[in-house]
Amino acid sequence: MATTITVDDVLDRAGAGTYQRRLLAIFGLVWTADAMQVLAVGFTAASIAATFDLTVPQALQTGTLFFLGMLVGAAGFGRLADRIGRRRVLIVTVACDAVFGTLSVFAPDFTILLVLRFLTGMAVGGTLPVDYAMMAEFLPARNRGRWLVMLEGFWAVGTLVVALAAWAVSLAGLSDGWRYIFAVTAVPALLGVGLRFLVPESPLYLLRLGKTEEAKAVLGRILAVNGKAALATDVSLAVPAASGAAGIFSAPLRQRSLMILLIWFLVSVSYYGVFTWLPPKLAGDGFGFVRGYGFLVFLALAQIPGYALAAYGVEKWGRRPTLIGFCLLSGLGCLLFVVAGTTMLIGTSLLLMSFALLGTWGALYAFTPELYPTASRATGMGMAGAVARLGGLLAPSLMALVVERGFGLAIGIFAGLLAVAAVAAFLIDAETRQASLA
Repeated sequence: MATTITVDDVLDRAGAGTYQRRLLAIFGLVWTADAMQVLAVGFTAASIAATFDLTVPQALQTGTLFFLGMLVGAAGFGRLADRIGRRRVLIVTVACDAVFGTLSVFAPDFTILLVLRFLTGMAVGGTLPVDYAMMAEFLPARNRGRWLVMLEGFWAVGTLVVALAAWAVSLAGLSDGWRYIFAVTAVPALLGVGLRFLVPESPLYLLRLGKTEEAKAVLGRILAVNGKAALATDVSLAVPAASGAAGIFSAPLRQRSLMILLIWFLVSVSYYGVFTWLPPKLAGDGFGFVRGYGFLVFLALAQIPGYALAAYGVEKWGRRPTLIGFCLLSGLGCLLFVVAGTTMLIGTSLLLMSFALLGTWGALYAFTPELYPTASRATGMGMAGAVARLGGLLAPSLMALVVERGFGLAIGIFAGLLAVAAVAAFLIDAETRQASLA
């Protein structure tokens, strides 16, 4: 008599082993590239301004166009990945990231640079949400949260590399330093293009299309690479029942969608508000000893333990409690900056913000894809990415309006936004720790 099992049953049997580590390395390389592209906005503005005889706010239009491209790419490619498959979209977006990111190095004038940064932003925006939807679908429930936070941890690697690149360019006194920084950011994406062809289509997605044998072949490969026994020939895969709640704003999903999207927006405004303005401020006047690219590298290193704690928390305490805790801790770091009366306290508050905000992102990326069924997972992640990019677009403008009245006031506003994000996380109607993906 034939035995029927689910994809989650097979993934649980396979465990998180060699196959998942290979996926993590491939996805992580491109995630590193995407982090470098995003954070290059703050590190290149002054150099771009010098090259094209602009003010720094004018040069930051490269960031505005980049985030606008990310917004369009996240919303469009996320939905497309649910329709035509994760693998195809990933290959296209990573290739575009590599091509347009590389061409940015050679932009002859500011107008062309703006166009290329918009196109690069579209590619990066499309990569980010599909990466997570796909990685989640290759992981067993008991390990999923920790591994998704580990993938998000590659953002810290990208942050560190781009900070070191900017520091090296500054020390070398190179003219057109932004070209060298963009060249460094393009390298991981170029390496990642070929590697993406090694990633198969998601077995959950294949099963949803009725391609049972293809799904079994992918799962069989996972078992073999992880050193587990192959599926018996009489085993069949259970096809998930069609969900009537595929739309992310359908009645069963509406509350969680509204709350999680609000959190993405508020955290994004806070994160990009802080880290768009910090690089030029610290590289210039800074705050006492808290100045220069050296401290920016130190801030990047502070992100790593934030990810480590988030990886532990999502499995030990759950996704929602960990997210709430990190939102509150991020807000506390912002408040500490506002009331800090000494350089030492300012430095401590900045390190706490870097630690906690990146832990917040880790918990958020682990939680979000698990809130949606396979039919709408990439769409949900894409919409989350889109509202995050909207936050990234608004953050520099918000900072420009408020920072004239004091940098501390702007950071204080972010403390309030992060407190609201913690409340929104409390109102999410699900906890997904060790939950099966539908």
